[in-house]
Amino acid sequence: MPYLYTVKRKVVTTADGSKTLQIEDWQEQYHSMHGAIQEAYHVFIKHGLSLFENQAIALLEIGFGTGLNAYITYLEAQDKGLTIDYYGVEAYPVTFDEAISMDYVASLKDHNEGRQVFELMHESPWNVPVKIASFFNLVKLEKKFQDINDSSQYELIYFDAFGFRVQPELWSEVIFLKMFEALRPGGVLVTYAAKGSVRRAMISVGFLVERLEGPPGKREMLRATKPVLNRVI
Repeated sequence: MPYLYTVKRKVVTTADGSKTLQIEDWQEQYHSMHGAIQEAYHVFIKHGLSLFENQAIALLEIGFGTGLNAYITYLEAQDKGLTIDYYGVEAYPVTFDEAISMDYVASLKDHNEGRQVFELMHESPWNVPVKIASFFNLVKLEKKFQDINDSSQYELIYFDAFGFRVQPELWSEVIFLKMFEALRPGGVLVTYAAKGSVRRAMISVGFLVERLEGPPGKREMLRATKPVLNRVI
């Protein structure tokens, strides 16, 4: 059932020329104003997806939003020999028109089947598996992050929730415990955030946490790994 919640959003252009949406009441953007596409590639591809190649993985995105992360993951997957089951969680979906207005296909200069793929991602129904390509399956899940109760299902999590300033409850031990439980041993969570309280919340639930160089405009970001338990012989 759709959530009965309305937000006013407007399109804004970021420093790398790519677009994002801004929630006017919060003065909060879906992506960094230093560059939406630059941030997505740096955080989620360079420090997340690039850890995997020539295998099948399940990937959970916390905050499907405009679909940018899903789309660039699709673009990268084939070159990396990946088959991906992509689960995108979103409590308040953007409209089809809002998504198309981002014009990411043109920004990424993907002139082949890109527009058709991006539109299919946004036209596809919620809560139903959709085959986007032979190597990429998409399930968009319309629910709150607090309602995630998966267990050992994913190799990779893109944690792309709105910032701590506007939604601190999404950066709590309660949420990161859900993320820890959702990952398989050895699985990885990447996020643009670097706040000390976020790092401490991750560590407290069992993650091994690294500070990495941040995207443009941020000094650091975080990557968290679920330890692989030693076998008892």
